Amino acid sequence: MSTSKAAPTANKPGHALLQGGHPTPVCAKPRVRDRIFETACDLFYKYGIRDVGVDTIATEAGTNKMSFYRSFASKDELVAEYLEQKGREFWVWWDDIVTAHEGDPRRQIEALFDAYVTSTCFADSRGCAFANASVEIADEEHPARQVAIKQKAEMRRRLSELAAQAGAAKPHELGDALMLVMEGGYLTRRTFGHGNGPLQSAALTARVLIDAYTPKA
Repeated sequence: MSTSKAAPTANKPGHALLQGGHPTPVCAKPRVRDRIFETACDLFYKYGIRDVGVDTIATEAGTNKMSFYRSFASKDELVAEYLEQKGREFWVWWDDIVTAHEGDPRRQIEALFDAYVTSTCFADSRGCAFANASVEIADEEHPARQVAIKQKAEMRRRLSELAAQAGAAKPHELGDALMLVMEGGYLTRRTFGHGNGPLQSAALTARVLIDAYTPKA
């Protein structure tokens, strides 16, 4: 994978989720490694993995290639770590939603899709980081692709589990159907932009699917 192609300068949106612990004091200067990582995460999501090279990351982070390679063995390693961080953030988001509706699996699914539509339709959304990476990285052995596959397998498992808890006659079918809606929504967000594409119907489609697979009251 090329690491030399530059991307346009990006302003960091600064909307990453806080991951617990004590916040860093405002006056503290981030470690070089942290600065490189945060910059790379923003650039990868905004411009794509292939279009962002090591030179661009180092420049945008206010450092150099020597510091980059002291912090990360390779760009591939950095991309894998970027996706692992995205995964941690995603599951925090997911767990917060399902916990708020504990004991009501149907409502948990509905709430996930309601929140999914809202979170994916904001102006800066570039869809799903894992799906984007899977399209860009064809090598099945690439460490970042392995992270993406693991993420999607866990999503599939969780949706099937919620479908079973909701009383679906064929929980694996319902889980897969719900995943297709979510994955398709991410793609149409990239195609149609925010606010006017098929993604707007994802939450309604999820409810129709649940009704079709669960017994009527």
